[in-house]
Amino acid sequence: MLLLPHAAEPLLNTFSVACTQATFQRVLLLIIGAILTRGRHTVTALLSTLGPLAEGHWSDFHRVLCRASWSPLSLGKVLAALILERIPENQPIVIPVDDTNPQHKGKKVYGKGKHHDACRSTHSHIVWVWGHKWVVLAIHVKFPFATRPWALPVLCALYWPEELNQSEGRRHKTSIRLAMQLLATLIHWFPQRKFILVGDGGYASHQLARFCHRHGQPVTLVSRFHPKANLYAQPSPRTAKKAGRPRARGRR
Repeated sequence: MLLLPHAAEPLLNTFSVACTQATFQRVLLLIIGAILTRGRHTVTALLSTLGPLAEGHWSDFHRVLCRASWSPLSLGKVLAALILERIPENQPIVIPVDDTNPQHKGKKVYGKGKHHDACRSTHSHIVWVWGHKWVVLAIHVKFPFATRPWALPVLCALYWPEELNQSEGRRHKTSIRLAMQLLATLIHWFPQRKFILVGDGGYASHQLARFCHRHGQPVTLVSRFHPKANLYAQPSPRTAKKAGRPRARGRR
């Protein structure tokens, strides 16, 4: 058993619900190694920092991330609860949503695809990368030691290319659909909290706006909008006396 400082032990032990005891002991070592390691945070670099503390074969620690059974949802729920405990209940929670594209060009990398890299692309030049696409939902947090707020990721979902879903007989889910599932999970966990969903132009869709509108009070969507877009009110309720096709939109 790894002996932890008294201040860190109750915090780290809350994450033990997501994996077995043997796996969690290796997870604790990897967490400590990640805190102490400078430079690249690979598993090999963490083991080099831990030295004799990392007992056992080095492959046991690599298998924590590639073969061990643990629940990302359970970890996300524990982490989100720890963060929301430090935010007043009457204060709305700002939750940014975005996608990230880590590059993996290997022939045997499952779920990889060709994705648009918005960071390196311009209006005249589009950059494509091969790898995974993760839709990430974070919580907006302000720390006293930082002037700028931080976005702490709590939930993520892997986007599978449409061709892969068709070949495996699975219904294709867009990035918008994955973001809706992550948001619905967060609302289900914390039904009493109010959320403000913030996204870039990739998440400025009618589908996501309708989803937030259906939930009404708990969720507000803030996203990019076209300056010349036409805004219309909801159509008035249809009565039995009116003839003809019902209106699709209200007053401008």
